[in-house]
This record gives sequence, C-alpha cells and structure tokens, in this order.
Amino acid sequence: MDTVRTVSDTKRDFYTYHTRPINSIYRRVIEELMVEMHLLSVNVNFNYDPIFALGVVTAYERFMAGYQPEQDKESIFQALCRSVGRDPQQFRHDAEQLRANCSPVTVEQLANWSSALASQEGAQLLYETLKAIAFNQLFKYSRLFGIGLYSLVEAASETGEVSPDFSTLKEMGEALHLPIEKLSKDLELYRSNLEKLAQAREVLDDVMEADRKKRQQRSLEKTQPMDTAGS
Repeated sequence: MDTVRTVSDTKRDFYTYHTRPINSIYRRVIEELMVEMHLLSVNVNFNYDPIFALGVVTAYERFMAGYQPEQDKESIFQALCRSVGRDPQQFRHDAEQLRANCSPVTVEQLANWSSALASQEGAQLLYETLKAIAFNQLFKYSRLFGIGLYSLVEAASETGEVSPDFSTLKEMGEALHLPIEKLSKDLELYRSNLEKLAQAREVLDDVMEADRKKRQQRSLEKTQPMDTAGS
C-alpha cells in the first residue's frame, strides 16, 4: 500500500529545490499555496486542468509582485510545483494557452459558454475544459480553480476588471455545478488579500526608502571634514 505524502514531505522537498531564504512578508503566501497544492495533490477526486493551472500561475504572479530578489521568483515557483510532483512548465504553458483562448471571447460568451463557445474559433481548449468539468460529477472544486475562473473573466473583460457582483462568475459556476457561495467567498478573500499584501509592500517600501536615506546621510557625514577646534 502506497504511503500518502504529508505536508512535511512537501515542505522538505520545496526547501530542497529552493535553498535560499524566503522574503518575510511573502513567506506565509508561499506556505499557504504550498499546503493548498499539497492537499489537492493527495485528494483522490482532484484532477489537474488548465483552469487550475491558470489559477496557480495567476495567484503566484499577483501575490509575488514586487518580490525581491527578483531572480528568486522563478526558482520559488518551480520549487512549489515540483514539491507536489508537478511540472512547472506545464502550468505556465497551459495557463498561457488558456489566456490566449480567452482573447477573442467576450464576457457574455463566457457566461453562456456551453452554447456560445462550441464553435468559437480559437476557443476550443477553453470550451473542452469547461465541458469536461461540467460533466464530471466528482469534480473537486478548489480556491485556486476559482482564481483561475476569475482570471478567465478578467481576460475576457474589456476593462480588465470583474464586476464586484461576480454575476458572470456565478452564471459560469452554476453551469459547472460549483459551490457558488464558496466560490464567492474565496474570490472576495482573494481580492482582499491582494489589497492587504499591496499595502504591506507599500509600508515595506517606505521603511526601506527611509533606511536608504539614513545610510546615505551617514555616508555623507563620514566624508565631510570635521571642524577643528579654534578654527
């Protein structure tokens, strides 16, 4: 009988793949993503799909915006995927392909995807993905899938923003037989967390800028000649 991997196993693998320290304000974000991806990876009803991939990539990109050092971002992403036995390149490929599928699609077509996208040129992957989920009675919904769905509507929206009432998402969720209340709560929390993280980054930037100015001032003071007594 195969032993089910634990969260500790996944964390150990993550820090094997990425050996550098994680910037403090982002550590909780990374660990929450890691735990969520782990729990799905060991769930017998979970099936990987491009919308989930889009959710993972989008959540990572949004939450890790402004991360320093910049060169560590790709290493962390790869470690996240590999620690749960997934290929990071597959995530990025599927996410980009799905985003491309959404470029010719309107929000109205997404809301009525079952009839509007069946013959839509360039949207076949999107249509087939949604259709497979709608007919999967054991489909395992996740917050990351919800973020992927949200990202689809964002991509199809002319303004790039989703209406606060989530009307299109609710229509899609009902057609896909998703838990609508949970979907709404997950997305409200997602937007709220993005705002909180953005505020935390602003505070950190202010602190770092103040520290930089102090160091600059001390450096100038050291280079200035000292007054001599009696001059």
